[in-house]
Amino acid sequence: MASPPPASTGLPPALSDATRDETSLRRFLHGLPGVDQVGVEQRAAGLATRSIKKAAKLWAIDTAIGMVDLTTLEGADTDGKVRSLCAKARRPDPDRAEVPPVAAVCVYPDMVATAVEALRGTGIGVASVATAFPSGRSSVPVKIADTELAVAAGATEVDMVIDRGAFLSGRYGRVFDEIVTVKHACGDAHLKVILETGELATYDNVRRASWLAMLAGADFIKTSTGKISPAATLPVTHVMLQAVRDWHTATGDRVGVKPAGGIRTTKDAIRYLVAVHEVAGEEWLTPEKFRFGASSLLNDLLMQRRAQLDGHYSGPDYVTVD
Repeated sequence: MASPPPASTGLPPALSDATRDETSLRRFLHGLPGVDQVGVEQRAAGLATRSIKKAAKLWAIDTAIGMVDLTTLEGADTDGKVRSLCAKARRPDPDRAEVPPVAAVCVYPDMVATAVEALRGTGIGVASVATAFPSGRSSVPVKIADTELAVAAGATEVDMVIDRGAFLSGRYGRVFDEIVTVKHACGDAHLKVILETGELATYDNVRRASWLAMLAGADFIKTSTGKISPAATLPVTHVMLQAVRDWHTATGDRVGVKPAGGIRTTKDAIRYLVAVHEVAGEEWLTPEKFRFGASSLLNDLLMQRRAQLDGHYSGPDYVTVD
């Protein structure tokens, strides 16, 4: 392992020792308890069947709206599209001022300045993907430059991708060093570390990658780029929620979780909120500790919210199209 800027300080001795060198890091990560595949999938399926009453459902919908990272990550993105997305982020339902704003707008680094200007004074975060998103296939200097470009333009959050090739070949020190270095380049911006769980193959790898990211200073761990399938799944999110819960027990710090990709309906969102409450705890039921990476989810949340209040479905014409 190289000697990048230091990761988070104040770790308990056992965790500090784990980051001393490649051998120590490998020993720690492979010493984590294995994930019971059947158990985690059964629990995820069981919690997904929970039903909630009308008043609780309205609370859940508003909570989910406030946790959305409203996202556009397309090659055809324009300043106009980003401004329109920011307008929706500020006022998700133009007819209902009581609907909460979303947590953040997520864009490519070259669109950050446009989003910052459009959201100035709102308190809504501006997140930017970086580090050669979505593949992560580039040199460290390029990844740092990508991060610094986003932060210089005003991003308050950076979503980086890990080097999955390095992780899967067991080069944990390289992944650790990159995260620490990018964290340093973020300055005051929060760092979300994307594990791309669909490429990690096993729940044990998801657990190891989660702990590796937290050891290196991640503020959030995120499932996916949304560019490959499978993206976010409930069992994978359960494993990550268990990891942040155990991290809090060991360190006293709370790291956030962000499932991203494939979460499109209110029913899906509520299933994730139930998982957060039951696995990590209610302290994670805030935008500071849980986010949805989504583009189409918000529309369904708004339609379901209207249905809860009006007693009927208004249809898609009553929400803006992204």
